[in-house]
Amino acid sequence: MPWPDQLIHFIDFEGSIASGILEYGVVSLRAGMVIATTGRTCRPAGRVRPEDVAVHGLEPADLAACAPFADEFERFAALRTSGPLAAHFAQAENSLLKAVWPYARAAPDFSRETPAATDGATAWGPWIDTGRLYPQARAADAPVKLAALVAAEGLQDTLDALAAAHCPPARRRYHAALYDALAGALLLARLAETPGWGDKSLRWLLEHSTLDPARREALRQDELF
Repeated sequence: MPWPDQLIHFIDFEGSIASGILEYGVVSLRAGMVIATTGRTCRPAGRVRPEDVAVHGLEPADLAACAPFADEFERFAALRTSGPLAAHFAQAENSLLKAVWPYARAAPDFSRETPAATDGATAWGPWIDTGRLYPQARAADAPVKLAALVAAEGLQDTLDALAAAHCPPARRRYHAALYDALAGALLLARLAETPGWGDKSLRWLLEHSTLDPARREALRQDELF
């Protein structure tokens, strides 16, 4: 099955290891289409630095009445069970997620060509990573930062139209979790339209999402068993 036919959940977090996750956004897509979105703000688990507020615009006083992100395990475990997770430079999202829950519930190993209903995989990854994929799909001098890449791909107007339908008015901006997740989902959908990319398997996409030679080799070796 080509990877675009697989349900994929594109995720973005705002926050840090110190503050915890202050906002999440999730965009589920299949066949290049956004089929569901969700997200909310979350109560800080630690100190929120002023320099971080200057970037994401989330004031601690405005978050004090929110439920903590730790309440969301069932949601994220269910996402992990139904399809692979994706992010733009996924190491940040993976680190923030693991800081709350080191392990997911047992789930399919989507790096296998034919994942079972549950392969017993408890890692949140391997992740689909548009931050790693685009340098392989575009010229060497192409941008990699999210906003610049969206602009370069001619997707800004589409992103703003989707944000108007799915994001709160004050969070229709970069460094807002659902807005950034929508941006990443559009970039992933654009990759599916790129010659030589949309007809590949999910395993191939996951393999090309990591620059770690050992992890790439592990994904290849899994194919033998």
